[in-house]
Amino acid sequence: MALRFFNTLTHKKENFSPINKKEVRMYTCGPTVYDYAHIGNYRSYIFADTLKRVLLYEGYKVKHIMNLTDVDDKTIRNSQNEGKSLQEFTQFYAEKFFKDIKALNILNPTKFTKATDYIHEMVDIIKKLLKKGLAYKSEEASVYFNIRKFKNYGKLSGLILENQKENASGRIKSDEYGKDNAQDFALWKSWDKTDGDVFWKTTLGKGRPGWHIECSAMSMANLGEQIDLHTGGVDNIFPHHENEIAQSEGVTGKHFVKYWMHNEWLLVDKKKMAKSKNNFYVLKDIINRDINPIAYRFWLLMANYRTRVNFVWEALEGAETALKRLYNLYIGLGKDIGKINKEYQKKFKECIEDDLDTPKALTVLWDILKDENISNDDKKATVLDFDKVLGLGFEQTKKDIEKIRTEKIPKEIQELIEEREQARQNKDFTKSDELRKKINSLGYEVTDTPEGQKVSKI
Repeated sequence: MALRFFNTLTHKKENFSPINKKEVRMYTCGPTVYDYAHIGNYRSYIFADTLKRVLLYEGYKVKHIMNLTDVDDKTIRNSQNEGKSLQEFTQFYAEKFFKDIKALNILNPTKFTKATDYIHEMVDIIKKLLKKGLAYKSEEASVYFNIRKFKNYGKLSGLILENQKENASGRIKSDEYGKDNAQDFALWKSWDKTDGDVFWKTTLGKGRPGWHIECSAMSMANLGEQIDLHTGGVDNIFPHHENEIAQSEGVTGKHFVKYWMHNEWLLVDKKKMAKSKNNFYVLKDIINRDINPIAYRFWLLMANYRTRVNFVWEALEGAETALKRLYNLYIGLGKDIGKINKEYQKKFKECIEDDLDTPKALTVLWDILKDENISNDDKKATVLDFDKVLGLGFEQTKKDIEKIRTEKIPKEIQELIEEREQARQNKDFTKSDELRKKINSLGYEVTDTPEGQKVSKI
């Protein structure tokens, strides 16, 4: 089966065929480092990581760029509020981000790019857009992209300019603006006193870049004028990705991205996350509840990336319980590693090749662990093979799992374990199952292994 991905641009699944057969070029919109990234952000990065893992699993070489937005309205505002330089302020949150993605077992991109390192490239693109008549200078010396001069504006989001509000032909200087409120957007912002000491002196004048031009510059500088994949959340489709297309294709005259892929929203208690609603969570909140961050990754994999999900703590706790069971089943397979089971590998590949169907892929994982007709050695090899895509860290977390399993077991649980062992020896499997359920109800998991029963906390 060929790799098939849902392309936001065409609104359908398409067979994947990279521009360069030897290397896939992929760009991911990374975090704006003005605060801790929230769990909704991490849905986007886990999705992008899963996509990249699938490409690597299929044998592709991947050149992956992820940006760090370290200059925009929010980074300037918040750094000023804390009395710190822009660099010092953004570096702090960048380091926190690096720590978080490691905890979530997200592979590092080929390169992290900081917007402030690409000012020259941005200026060069803006000057070319001015020369082509696609951009213009305002009275205050800022530079704006004229969306009416780009005939395909709206092709990604489905926006039709004629249906916009009366002020749609106006200008907007802020980095973010209301959905469907299409306006000429800022490419270069002339300096004003609210920017403080954040500015660059260039041939465009004293100022700083707009948000949208940053990604075009970083993408083209590192991946070329045309790329295979561009990922982000659905909230990036408009205006950010729409504007990326306009300025990138406007300057090169070439098709910018072959496949646009977006993950759906993550809601919390069925609402959009907001600090004012007291439903805003970062990864640290999960860790502070003594929940393994990988459980959050696992929970997301249980849903298709194009499905809107609702985060509640009970669901995450349930996912962690299931993940611990998977870990225990894996540990119970013993130390030897056999051969990958081709039948199950084929089933797994069919799932992930069909637009990253991770829910079905996880079903295949559970199925092989329960299949009594396959040796433990081969099961272990196959699980490790699947984990190249899933990123659940079976091998990495082995020491942690063993630690959990060797915790002191209460006397009551130990007595039930011994009673269950006697029932199994007597081949009284009805009683054995009843005792297993009782052990589970008391917060412990029992796993049957070649070495005997193994017990761990749920």
